[in-house]
Amino acid sequence: MSRRHGRIHQINMVIYRWVRPHIDIFLSLQQPKVWILAIIAGIAGGILGILFRQLIGLFQYLWVGTNSERFLLMLSTLPWWAVIAGPLFGGLLVGTILHFWHPSARAGGVADVIEARAHSSKNLELKNATIGTLISAITLGFGGSAGREGPIVFYAAAVSRALFRFFELPPSARRTMLACGVAAAISSSFNAPIAGVLFAHEVILAHFAMSAFVPLVVAAVTAAVISRMWFGDVPAFFVPDFTLTSFWEVPAFALLGVVCALVAILFQSAIIGTDWMSRHMKLPIFMRPVLGGFLVGLIALAFPQVLGVGYEATDRAITGEMDLWLMLALIIAKTMATAITLGSRMGGGVFSPALYLGAMTGGAFGIMALSVFPDRVSDSALYAIIGMGAVAAAVLGAPISTTVMIFELTGGFAFSIALLIAVSISTGLSQLAMGRSFFYWQLFTRGIMLEEGPHQYYARQIRVRDIMAPFAKGEELPHFDITSSKAWLRTNDTLETALRAFDSSGKSRLIVLDGHKHKPVGWLYHVDALSNYNKALVNQSREEHI
Repeated sequence: MSRRHGRIHQINMVIYRWVRPHIDIFLSLQQPKVWILAIIAGIAGGILGILFRQLIGLFQYLWVGTNSERFLLMLSTLPWWAVIAGPLFGGLLVGTILHFWHPSARAGGVADVIEARAHSSKNLELKNATIGTLISAITLGFGGSAGREGPIVFYAAAVSRALFRFFELPPSARRTMLACGVAAAISSSFNAPIAGVLFAHEVILAHFAMSAFVPLVVAAVTAAVISRMWFGDVPAFFVPDFTLTSFWEVPAFALLGVVCALVAILFQSAIIGTDWMSRHMKLPIFMRPVLGGFLVGLIALAFPQVLGVGYEATDRAITGEMDLWLMLALIIAKTMATAITLGSRMGGGVFSPALYLGAMTGGAFGIMALSVFPDRVSDSALYAIIGMGAVAAAVLGAPISTTVMIFELTGGFAFSIALLIAVSISTGLSQLAMGRSFFYWQLFTRGIMLEEGPHQYYARQIRVRDIMAPFAKGEELPHFDITSSKAWLRTNDTLETALRAFDSSGKSRLIVLDGHKHKPVGWLYHVDALSNYNKALVNQSREEHI
């Protein structure tokens, strides 16, 4: 028996030595705590998704008399001036909030969450997020042309961030918690938990890691359950059963991807252009949303389909209820209305408008293809669905999660080959022309260039003041003349500047001056600069692969 017990003990010790390091890593990342917090983040995201949609419906009811997203029939019964009055009044409310809140503030979106993942962002504070999300709800409720995914993602991430501040979590876990809020928001808003998980990985974290996968799934599923209990388990769009007529259609889907890339490029350029015009416009911040709302109202007199989130018009394009010329006109009108809405400092996202433009582009393309090859082309509505995914993926820079989201939004998988072809071509061509996704363009305007890779990002984000060595107590301060020496650094210089200074001077340490008084405050050693740089890169790589 003793020999048998000895063997069992040896086996247990082998298992222990094999499993123990993995358990240590699991506990060091505080995964049990993160999993529990992910449930709370999912509950918060689910509730916030419901409240945000109900708040939009409330504002819309005050204007149109219904809280349904399909309100065009009710709108047609109102006098013409009421069509203009809705966006105009919404702009007036938004302008008033901006005036008394903060003239330089803005309603947040996905780009702000990406910025907060990269480094601390004041815009993601809970107070700012609450006011910014209110602006977006007013905008959408009173007919502003934008999407609802950006604001709810922003707010859910802010709530998640406020939540994990009460707990001691390592930096990687904090970033995971931010992504949990995003996954929950997407899942709740679109009834798409799988896409929520993939979107949080693909866009927010910008990597796929097993340590993040479980909490993201927990948050997304929790939010989806809460949302489905309230709204029901139904897809956002009702799509008839489609099958590809022939595999000879593949070139047509590839050509549709090219067309969708062009639409996505023009859409992004229009938003970027109106934002630039707004920032250089000599007009009080109070008046910009008012002017924007008025212009959107004027567009809506001719094309009321551009108002709001636009799911009703998108649904009609999918079901083949629109003619060719109307869809072509709406591509231009919706692009203009969304660019004006976002450029005038009103709130909202870009995903729903991108779906809208894609449905119109694909539907119009399908009608034209059907007229040329009536026996070899599928229903034009199928092309509308493919277009939705192709334009949205190109704008968001998220081809994987967008493809899955289209499947979840429509409940169809039979057209997967066609969708993948169009999405890949559209995303590739948009990247070729724009260089980055719309969210990364927004960050680029703030001086944040994450697409250059972690090595460039950390070199520009780490500051000399964070890694310098202050003078030791009692150390004799060196005599320094700023006019006669070039071998020095300021406390607010970046690590990139410091490494270049070391390379050009050939010295092992450089004196550091106060950024304002030019007074020597310490040393920066070359070895410390390289050590901190390498440590940041190693931590980044470790987080992406655990």
